Amino acid sequence: MSPGGLSGPDHGHDLLFGTFVTPTNRPVHQAVEQAVVADRAGLDLVTFQDHPYVAKFHDTQTLLAFAAARTERIRLAANVTNLPLRPPAVLARSIATLDQLSGGRIELGLGAGAFWDGVVAMGGPRRTPGESIEALEEAIAVIRGIWDASDSSVLSVRGSTTRSSAPSAAPPRRTTSASGSAPTSRASCG
Repeated sequence: MSPGGLSGPDHGHDLLFGTFVTPTNRPVHQAVEQAVVADRAGLDLVTFQDHPYVAKFHDTQTLLAFAAARTERIRLAANVTNLPLRPPAVLARSIATLDQLSGGRIELGLGAGAFWDGVVAMGGPRRTPGESIEALEEAIAVIRGIWDASDSSVLSVRGSTTRSSAPSAAPPRRTTSASGSAPTSRASCG
């Protein structure tokens, strides 16, 4: 037995035990208090749904930050992050920041989208299953590119579902293709 979990002979990794908390905003601190209880009980992980279009739910990214500040050792994650409403580059930065501030206790799970009426009502795209998979692959490439600590240049994304670029006066940048591959080329701006 390893600290924080059981090692399974079939999978070769620790088995984590956790809880799935519905991020209800009434009473206002209920979801956070459930995370605190899970932390004190010795569970490994607490997760929160990410449905920004549900009025009775807290915003999950904000909830993760607040719960991380109130807990000591438990790992935290969205179950799963609503990718159509969370731009991948911004998501990568916020998750990385929260992970650093929490001492490495944040996990990232990505959801390609499902409740399209809610997503569209919040200004997100309505995607087909194929478009959802393409956007997920592209988001993974963007997130990995931003998290690549060995490269400090500006990331420029040129994809079919994610469109952002470095300003024209930016330092040399790397480009991530829409195919979901790692950074593919270097070019100087100017």
